Amino acid sequence: MTRKSILIRAAEKVLDENEIKYMVKSFDLIGDIAVIKLPVELLGKRFEIANALLEEAPFIKVVLRKVTSIWGKYRLMGLEWLAGEKRFETIYREHGCIFKVNLKEVFFSPRLSGERIRIARLVEDGEVIVNMFAGIGTFSIIIARNAKPRKIFSIDINPKAIELMKENIKMNKVEGIVIPILGDAAKMIENQLRNIADRVLMPLPELSLKYLKYALMALKENGGWIHPYEFIRVSKNENPIEKAIKKYSEKLGEYDVEYRVVGGRLVGEVAPRKYRVVLDIKVSKTKNL
Repeated sequence: MTRKSILIRAAEKVLDENEIKYMVKSFDLIGDIAVIKLPVELLGKRFEIANALLEEAPFIKVVLRKVTSIWGKYRLMGLEWLAGEKRFETIYREHGCIFKVNLKEVFFSPRLSGERIRIARLVEDGEVIVNMFAGIGTFSIIIARNAKPRKIFSIDINPKAIELMKENIKMNKVEGIVIPILGDAAKMIENQLRNIADRVLMPLPELSLKYLKYALMALKENGGWIHPYEFIRVSKNENPIEKAIKKYSEKLGEYDVEYRVVGGRLVGEVAPRKYRVVLDIKVSKTKNL
């Protein structure tokens, strides 16, 4: 049974025919926590919907409602507890790894699961990687467990994320490979991590373009790979990947580097005509950074 069918069946238990048309058709499942979005028309029945969801899907132990979009320096999501056990912490499993997550204290998205394993499969033996916005370490740990990198320097500005990352590193037995670093990625690279990386991950669309200079600075002098993620809004007939390539090509043109964009992918539609896009950029030479 799909999440869509589970949620609709739960909603049908408590909503009438006029109300059901407003129901969102799916939800995020993170460990045993369901995170649902509800339109204003259904807020009065949010607790009934949540309890019906618990009855419909016994593997769900907590139901939370997304109250706000992601906000603030730590990119936190406003959440309201609706039903089940009163907690925001869970254990999440992905690609043979386990992660402790606290949805109240850190940003986490299960929707990048395909990207995390895709990047891991691109990594060659012995690579040094800088993960500029590492969160609880999901990208880094999945790479460490599914490839053979030498080191992954995993930077995040949120102290709570770093605490959880350290726990996750131990749980997944990748100590000494994944190195947690608390701080701003730009400052950490500028002061400690210049010219060391074969590959740089930039999984934070809000900052990728702004921090592109520091990703280039982290690469070895003979270059390497950069994977920036970016939100791209398009009008009718515009191609989001082409628009992302143009945007990053213009920015890269400001620096004395040689590069080519090897590929680009859509990683989900986050709003009508607004997409998350990732580019795979091969930099062959960096100078004067």
